[in-house]
Amino acid sequence: MNRRSLLELLGLAAASATATATIPSGSAAPQRPTRRWPSLLGPIPLPSDGLTAKQQQHTYRRIALHDRLDVPTGYRSDVLLSWGDRLGKGAMGFNNDYLAFSALDADRALLTINFEYISAQTWCAGYAEAHGRTLPFAALQEALQTTGGRLEPNTAETNAALQAMAVAVAAAALEDLGVGVACLVRQSDGSWRHQSGAQERRIHGLSGLKEPGQQLRSSGPAAAVFRRTDRQGYDDGLGDRVIGTFANCAGGQTPWGTVLSAEENFQTHVVEAVYADGSSPPPSERPFEFSRKRIAGLGAPFGLAGNKYGWMVELDPRRPEQAAVKHTWLGRFRHEAVGVRARAGEPLVVYSACDRHSGHLYRFVSSERVSDPSDPANSRLLHNGRLEVAQLQADGSGRWLLLHPQTPLAPLRPSHYERFGSAGLIEVPHSDRRQAGAERLRSDAELERYCRRFPQLADLYPGQGEEQMGAILIDAHLAANAIGATPTARPEDTEIDPITGDLLISFTMGGSDETGSPDPAIFQGPNQQTPWPFGWMMRLSDSPADPAEAGGHFNWRMAATGGTPWEGGLGFANPDNLAIDRQGNVWMVTDRSNSKASTDIFGKNSCWLLPRAANPGEEALLFASGPMECELCGPCFDQEEHTLFLAVQHPGEQYGCHNLGEQELQAFELMDRSGTRFEQLRTVPLGSNWPSGVPGRNPRPAVVMIRRSQGGPLVQAS
Repeated sequence: MNRRSLLELLGLAAASATATATIPSGSAAPQRPTRRWPSLLGPIPLPSDGLTAKQQQHTYRRIALHDRLDVPTGYRSDVLLSWGDRLGKGAMGFNNDYLAFSALDADRALLTINFEYISAQTWCAGYAEAHGRTLPFAALQEALQTTGGRLEPNTAETNAALQAMAVAVAAAALEDLGVGVACLVRQSDGSWRHQSGAQERRIHGLSGLKEPGQQLRSSGPAAAVFRRTDRQGYDDGLGDRVIGTFANCAGGQTPWGTVLSAEENFQTHVVEAVYADGSSPPPSERPFEFSRKRIAGLGAPFGLAGNKYGWMVELDPRRPEQAAVKHTWLGRFRHEAVGVRARAGEPLVVYSACDRHSGHLYRFVSSERVSDPSDPANSRLLHNGRLEVAQLQADGSGRWLLLHPQTPLAPLRPSHYERFGSAGLIEVPHSDRRQAGAERLRSDAELERYCRRFPQLADLYPGQGEEQMGAILIDAHLAANAIGATPTARPEDTEIDPITGDLLISFTMGGSDETGSPDPAIFQGPNQQTPWPFGWMMRLSDSPADPAEAGGHFNWRMAATGGTPWEGGLGFANPDNLAIDRQGNVWMVTDRSNSKASTDIFGKNSCWLLPRAANPGEEALLFASGPMECELCGPCFDQEEHTLFLAVQHPGEQYGCHNLGEQELQAFELMDRSGTRFEQLRTVPLGSNWPSGVPGRNPRPAVVMIRRSQGGPLVQAS
């Protein structure tokens, strides 16, 4: 793939302003000729595009991307809410993510919205317009230059003016994160609009700091750790109460009407590592950082305890007076997914996952059985149970391992990775139990010595009862590593198929970082390539859970694989959130990094439709593509499935505000359906002005609704 520098060498960059031949476009993006399913033509040839090999070469040889939300002909998209809009006593936060639609009656509904993180460049540039007030961004950045952008504790103590600026910016950022609930009403044409109402609510990163009545509650064993007065680490003085929620990424709904919101990359803002007793190091170990390119350590100015973040949060959108609860039996890790199975006569089962390069898939099983799946009292079932973690085998089988003090240690051996040509690295709880965090085992010999010293989890997490179990749950990722859970490929979502009962799991990419990498025996490309950077969707068939007997078995298979069609993929890259309609069609959004040239060939992040009628893993249709440098998130439907809601997150994140004429040329080698290679020249705008479309105006994250122009079901029944 050749970027701008190589195009300049070829003498092509000078033509960028005039050589912008595009796929034919009008009010909507180009369409595929076959109309059985609604779809677009994308930036590369697809098996589903309905074109011959000759037509593919003609169509895709010269194209231009556009800074807009593209939908098929016969459909329309409308902005429902955007960053800064009033929401109850607060405002729409930044970088909206997961969405949950809750119908109140035929014409009224609630929309729960997660606000995940701060994109420093676009947040700073657009804050004044979104919120109607200014912050001292320039002065703060200048003041922090001598310390590399960090506010060190000793500096904060001696420089009151600097501390005040840091607190103002950090507070504004945390208040732009969390969860919101918006009231919607149906209009005469069947569309929805925002209308302020009594049930609107904002829970943000500092909720409860000034008004204790707004503090969040905690349930389960980790609450006992929070209440301890004798501890190895930091005490925030709040007991089992919690200040706010932030890093809210994915989520899910329960059959009894509540919403579960997942705290994902909390480690950006508070200390992730914990001591053996589950307590946290002091907040100063994750100091506040600020520049126009990065904001981190938001918890430090307010003394937030790291062990109270990284949980699954439950709230009832219909009851704004009810406190949100962090359910600690679901484990503390970088939560990014949740799927709820509630069947009468069976225990409640909640699937969740950890979005990191070596993150795991988890299953919570309640101690009691569900009587009525719609009973609001079912929330109490989350207060007691067990947490299990998945161990997958290459033959398509798997089992659940119990996170419990008596579970023996059996980490995946580094030699397992070496058989696939990669360096083995396993992170486990630090062997010096006076230290917080992890150590890395790089050889089988190191692993064997570690396991001789710590035969079971109880040897790593001393104590007894709830306090011991709570410490394990707080350190769930490292504890899962220690007992042999399978490291996976950044799991992004878990959804239960309403027809088959299977669990669908999206894994966004096979990669690695300094903390680990996915199991190369499980996560391979179409031709056994490792790593495979384009992602998968897995289908897992689980055995019924028994509240009295831990563990259990399952079977799994890869149902869809990302990548270009000529490499064996379905044409998408980096699957993220999933939604499944009543017909069983899977709606999937993507989250490829705009900073990685290796995935530029896939163009803009998008929404795909995988029809149930298609053979498994054989058809993926491009339904919508987002504005420049955005991610599409949180697909969900209204009660009739006439409207698809999407969150458009971080438009313009890489280049910021688009100015007229700012673009680059990209060149790619593609392949048509006959196997013939050809060259594509692509014009790509830099930055975004979405949703205004006005050059020079800052972009804003927003929630949109997509529906047929004339109304009716999004897709016809097959």
